[in-house]
Order: sequence, then structure tokens, then C-alpha cells
Amino acid sequence: MRKFTSIFRTVFARLSMYLAILGPGLITSSAGNDAPGIATHTISGSTYGYRFLWLLLLVTVGQVVVQEMAARMGAVTGKGTADLIRERFGVRMTAFAMACLLLANLGTTVAQFAGIAAGTELLGLSRTISVPLAALLVGYVVLRGSYQYVEKVLLVLCLSALSYVISGVLIQPPWGEVLRQAATLPPNMDANFVMAMLATIGTTITPWGIVYMQASIAEKGVDLKDYHLTRLDVNVGAIWANIVAGFIIICTAATLYAAGISVETAEQAAMALEPLVGLGARYLFAIGLLGASLLAASVLPLSTTYAVCEAFGWERGLDQRPQEARVFYGLYVGIIVLSVLTVLIPGIPLFQLMWFSQSMNAILLPVLLVLVLKLVNDPRIMGKWVNSRFQNAFSWALAIFIGLITLVLFASPLLGAGT
Repeated sequence: MRKFTSIFRTVFARLSMYLAILGPGLITSSAGNDAPGIATHTISGSTYGYRFLWLLLLVTVGQVVVQEMAARMGAVTGKGTADLIRERFGVRMTAFAMACLLLANLGTTVAQFAGIAAGTELLGLSRTISVPLAALLVGYVVLRGSYQYVEKVLLVLCLSALSYVISGVLIQPPWGEVLRQAATLPPNMDANFVMAMLATIGTTITPWGIVYMQASIAEKGVDLKDYHLTRLDVNVGAIWANIVAGFIIICTAATLYAAGISVETAEQAAMALEPLVGLGARYLFAIGLLGASLLAASVLPLSTTYAVCEAFGWERGLDQRPQEARVFYGLYVGIIVLSVLTVLIPGIPLFQLMWFSQSMNAILLPVLLVLVLKLVNDPRIMGKWVNSRFQNAFSWALAIFIGLITLVLFASPLLGAGT
């Protein structure tokens, strides 16, 4: 009996240690399947069928590599990304990097409120009412410091994304056709296809994800002897999140692309879940959008404000009074107000807005990625924890690939005008 008790205690202690470490990787990766992520994958699946599954495989590897670099820097240095950039590159480069981060995160915050608008409109509530109310709710929850309690509820709502995996099994897509299309490109690779590629990358490997991951690990104070558990968290999170993303594409392609429907609205996107829940698809889809959007809208503006204030040494933190941290509170409120006003523009297409924001994420990603690569390969900062050759080669190839397809995107109208 004593032996059994000893084994049980050992197993329980080991499990508790795993649960204490797991979290940032899983949460950060799963955030890629938020409202703009779902919008991106449903638009891609309904427009191009299964042809984006090959890119999703590459993006999964990229997410593992990039997020692991951020986690490792947080564990080794105990500092945030912005702090390290200022120390290593000076004020000018820090200002440029923070401007790119602010622009990317503002676009993504706008996309979260667009997701709130799309979700509540599916439930019959006007965005002119729901979006300002959501902004007040998010501000109240975060500024009152009670976000950690609400987070659990929102994470449960986000589990609705699992319905795509179940739906994908029930649909029984033609797996031979799935594999065939996944290995081929569409005959017409126009600007829209390039935008869809950028959006697929930008909804998964994000500037805010790098900053949030490093800050989370640094705040946890992960011991390097337990870092293998953090690496496991990053790997499991990335793989699981992209399995869900893959099933979003498969469900949408099997139901909407096969029917010749290209998603432009939330109502159309919800149709992909009809094989699972029938007429309840719009409600399940709306709940998923609301949960994911409210969760991200609570985290993104705050993490952005922390990073910018950290970079320039300004007072920051919810324990500070507004008079003591005017930039911190002003920037936070400004991001939310600007996001709300953008979403309330009459006639603005919500799904296209979410899709565009993710493309901007990818376009701005190389700026932060190159700086992170410089930092993580500096032995004065990382000691023996510098990158491997594979990590460096893959990361540089990713940055160059994004740069090239961005050039193609901006050059294609000029080339078309000259023909």
C-alpha cells in the first residue's frame, strides 16, 4: 500500500509540474484560431478548396520554430522582447519595431471587434449596440483586474472550434481529392491568392504572439532545467492549433467550395457546421466567434501597451494610477476606441476586414523576426542557448519567403497595368 501511495504521489507531482508549465504555448497557438483566424481559413477553404493544406504544414513548423525561440529567450533572460530590442539595438530601431508591432496589433484588435460584430449580428443584435458594449465590458474586466476569472469562461467558449474536427469526421470528405488538391496550386495565382497566403501565415505566426509568448515565459520564471516542458508546450500547442485550422479548411472546402459558395459573410461561414448541428450552426458559430474575439480583445490591447511602454521605459501596469501612467492608459484606451470606430463604419465588410488584418500581420512579421534572430543568436544574451542551424535556416527562409510574396503582391498591379 505504501508503495502504491508513493507511486501515486510521484505521478501526481509530475503531472502537477507539467500542468504548471503548460499554458503559454497552447494559449498563444490556439489564439491563431480566433475570429480572424476562422475567417481566414473559411475564406481560403471556400475559395481554393483544399489547396492551402500544404501551406498549413509549413506554417506549423514555422510556428514551432518561432514560438520556441521566443519562449527560450524569455526563459534564459527573464526579459520581454521589447526590453531586449532596446538594450541591443538602441532607441531608433526600437521605435521602428514598436511602430510595426503597434500597427499589426491594432489591425488584429480591429479584427477581434469585427468578430464580435459578426457573431452578435448572427444572433440578431446590431453591431452599433454590441460592439460598444463589448468594448466597455473588456475595459471593465481588464482594468478591474478580474480578467483571470473571465478568461476561463472565454476559453471554454473557444472550445467550439473543436466542432470543426468533429464535423470534418462526420462529413467524410473525399480524402483522395483532399490529398490531390493539397499537393497542387490553383491555375490562376493572382493577387487574391497571394493575399490568402499572407493571411494564412499571418493568422498563425504573429508579431503579438512572439511578444506575448516571451513575456509569459519570463513572467512565469521558468527554470532552465525544466525548459523541456516548455518546449513540449510550444510543440503541442502549435500542432493542435493547426490540426484544428486544417479541419476548418477541410469542412469549408467540403461543404461550401463543393457547392460553389465563396465565403463573404458570417452566415455563409456558419454553413460549414451544418452537417454537425443543422440549423443550430449559426448559433454555434456565433458563440465561437464571440468567445474567441472577447478573449483576444482582452489580451491584445493590454499586451501591446505593455510592450510599447516597456520599450521606452514608461510607467506601466494596472497597479499604477492613470495619473502616474498616462501613456499606458491612454494607449490602451486609444487602441480600443479606434478599433470600435473602425468596425462601426457603415457597410464595412467584416470578414474581409478580418482577412486583411491577418495579411498585414504577415507583411510586418519579418521586421520583428529578423530582430529576434539577431537576439537569439547572440551568445552574450543567450549563452549556450543560441539557435541551431536548422532553426536559423528555416527562420531566415520564412522571412525571405514572406518578403518575396509581399513584393509579388505589390508588384502584380503594376505588372498588370503594363500588359
